[in-house]
Amino acid sequence: MALLSSPLTEHKPKNLGAFLISVGVAVALLYYGRDFLVTLVTAITITFLLDPFVDWTMKLRLPRALASFLVCSVALSLVYLAGLGMYTQLAGLIDDAPQYSQRINELVDTVALRLEETEKTLLQVVVPKRIRERNQPQPPPPPVAKPSRRRPAEAKPQPPQAPAVQEVRIQSERSPLFNYIYDRLPLFYRALLLASFIPFLVYFMLSWRDHIRRSFLQLFHGVDRHAAGRSWQGIADMARAFVVGNFVLGVLLSIVSTLFFWLLKLPYFLLVGPLSGFASLVPYIGMPLAIVPPVFAALPVHDKLAPYLILGTVVSFLHLLALNLLYPKLVGSRVHLNPLVVTIALMFWGTLWGAIGLVFAIPITAGIKAVCDNVTDLQPYGKLLGD
Repeated sequence: MALLSSPLTEHKPKNLGAFLISVGVAVALLYYGRDFLVTLVTAITITFLLDPFVDWTMKLRLPRALASFLVCSVALSLVYLAGLGMYTQLAGLIDDAPQYSQRINELVDTVALRLEETEKTLLQVVVPKRIRERNQPQPPPPPVAKPSRRRPAEAKPQPPQAPAVQEVRIQSERSPLFNYIYDRLPLFYRALLLASFIPFLVYFMLSWRDHIRRSFLQLFHGVDRHAAGRSWQGIADMARAFVVGNFVLGVLLSIVSTLFFWLLKLPYFLLVGPLSGFASLVPYIGMPLAIVPPVFAALPVHDKLAPYLILGTVVSFLHLLALNLLYPKLVGSRVHLNPLVVTIALMFWGTLWGAIGLVFAIPITAGIKAVCDNVTDLQPYGKLLGD
């Protein structure tokens, strides 16, 4: 019995320990290398988005390097124009910041006053009157002045005091936005430094796509090479469908939202419309995120409740329409993940990478599932992740 049980008792703890150590090392690398990995994943996502346009441009009998350069140049120009428009809208929003601040303070005071009135009403209903009167603090009795038998002392003349020296402090007037950027200047510098690599990464990934694929497959032999090729193709099809489908859906929602906000004469509708449209694509919390920008923009304009109800109803309707009708046709046919896995993935990647992790959680998890589906030993895990 001792000889039969010794391999089992020795082998399993070693495998379990090695597995736990590997998972811990992987999670640590994902957390501490998040800046590099987020930059790389962002470049890969943009590459999948622009790859169909490169293929269309190559139909004009252009080499892949030149077609990639033209597509990247057009994409950068569009990003620059969009950034310029957003900067114009943000500049106007910063100028109107005092109005928004005053309106928010009024709303906070109103809510606090109503809560106080509600608390008093509930107190009168729940607590009996005699208990309220008994618990009220009684004012202390006024102090009784004792007659003094001493003669009042004559007031001594105070020596003249020198005038207080006023300190002159020269402080540069800075806006809150400037102070925020100045305090976090190293973080912004690092983010801009990493973001400057994205155009180069995207160009080289597009122009060297075929070479990278061939070189990657050369790392495997025999049956493993076929599995690696299927995995590569499955990840590419899934990622391209997910990225392109979400982008098209975000553009459609942005256009419809912008037109609706323009009809309502909402301030900064060119900025609020795209923010609401693309925020609606965030899983689970997309609806409240999509409602926040138009409601915030309407604060200085509308005082009544009806416009806010209209905004919330229309944005919710657009979100539900896109999620239930358009999303399954554009994206859902490629991403087969069950709701529990999606929720856990959002928690995991959101904890590691913050807000950007919520955006990349589903495509990364779907890519892992695509690998599991094409590797024989990992197919049970693919079924576990699937719907």
